[in-house]
Amino acid sequence: MSIEKTFTIHDLPCSERPRERMQKYGAEALSTTELMAILIGSGTHGESVLLTAQKLLSHFGNLNNLSQASIQELATIKGIGIARATTIKAAFELSRRIEDPDYCKNDTAIQSPEQAFKSVQEKLKGKKKEYFYILCLDTRNHVRSKKQVSMGNLDSSIVHPREVFKEAISSLASSVIFVHNHPSGDLEPSPEDIHLTRRLVEAGQLLGIPVLDHIIVNDKSYISLKARDLI
Repeated sequence: MSIEKTFTIHDLPCSERPRERMQKYGAEALSTTELMAILIGSGTHGESVLLTAQKLLSHFGNLNNLSQASIQELATIKGIGIARATTIKAAFELSRRIEDPDYCKNDTAIQSPEQAFKSVQEKLKGKKKEYFYILCLDTRNHVRSKKQVSMGNLDSSIVHPREVFKEAISSLASSVIFVHNHPSGDLEPSPEDIHLTRRLVEAGQLLGIPVLDHIIVNDKSYISLKARDLI
């Protein structure tokens, strides 16, 4: 009985292996599968690392879906496991932080709805649920803190003024801006959005922490409730 030989990375010429190709030509010359193979590190018995990487990408469909997958979801793919799934998540998180002002020196004040949108754009991109963020500003409109307040359908039972302004008070905010996403992509404010915003504005007035704006965003754009005279 003949034994079928399986393909491994070592069957490739050295010049065609992902690590060697990156060293010679740079990361930009590699395919997505090759880059993922470098992260995974090695294959499993009977399967090359390139095949494992290709299966991983095929399973999730595209890089955006892959980046949103949990460690547990990644680990279900044959050849990945918890350790490699953790490495992959770490790589995506580092990539996200490059675009995140929280992790880059940025002394720019928030002076427009567009700047507020860009300050949380990477955090909300591709999200399948609604996330509500508060930007706590100092007297010069620099961000003192940025925090996710809730996740889920946006209504007053989930986003409570007490929880929202707890962060503003603890960070000694002079004013706040709210940002939340619409996963559907439709930026039109719902009646619940408007009701909640007015309730939070009233709470801010009582506390002496004015609400400057409430921005509704999708992956590419935004609207300002203040610009629409809804605040």
